[in-house]
Amino acid sequence: MEFHANEGKSVTIEVDGKLYARHAIQTHFVQVGESYIDLVEKYVKPLYQPGDILSSSEKIIGLCQKRVVYKKDMKVGRLARFLSRFASHSSAGIGVDSPWKMQFAINQCGALKVIWAAFCAGVGKLFGKRGVFYDMVGQEVSGLDGFYDHEFKEYGEFGIRIPENPGKVCDEIEAATGVQAMIVDANDLNIEILGKASSLQLPEQTLIGLIRDNPAGQSRELTPFILIRPVEQVQPSAD
Repeated sequence: MEFHANEGKSVTIEVDGKLYARHAIQTHFVQVGESYIDLVEKYVKPLYQPGDILSSSEKIIGLCQKRVVYKKDMKVGRLARFLSRFASHSSAGIGVDSPWKMQFAINQCGALKVIWAAFCAGVGKLFGKRGVFYDMVGQEVSGLDGFYDHEFKEYGEFGIRIPENPGKVCDEIEAATGVQAMIVDANDLNIEILGKASSLQLPEQTLIGLIRDNPAGQSRELTPFILIRPVEQVQPSAD
């Protein structure tokens, strides 16, 4: 099998003195409500070998679980529009500089908490501390994707929430397909492991290291699945 990397990414990566190869698996454009088991069976299982690890985008699992919030069902209020004007823009994806995501934060957390988080974030910026707002409002808000049509017009009409019970999803995938998986929220600035199969014993920092360069990309790659395979031990360089 020939491993393929997305543009600007490397097939191999060294983590903890060991070399791994990563294969970016291209899929069709996954729709809301599809089966993640069927997707793994179709695209991953034919390539999978014992000892491999599947890294899955959280967006695909969220779509399969119908964890979507439609613009047509939301009303963006004055507070969301006002607060979003002061939020920092990130190249990693949609942030609360979008009134839609800010409104989602208000709906999830309540106006008072969001106002307080925005105030604390402003103070944090004065001292060079970033990410205060998202630390305070939590993962449901920070992990929301979609609400923009920069790459795919379909994503302009809804937001995609983080998966529900991601660890359980990974266990379901392994039970049904034999594929050992983890679900990640990854972009070019940050990597987070949302859940992993119970049988996957590698430390979280090692798992993060395997995808620290975001091999799935964040453009139009259509590669939500990354197959990771150990290659060989890397000999330490001589001093």
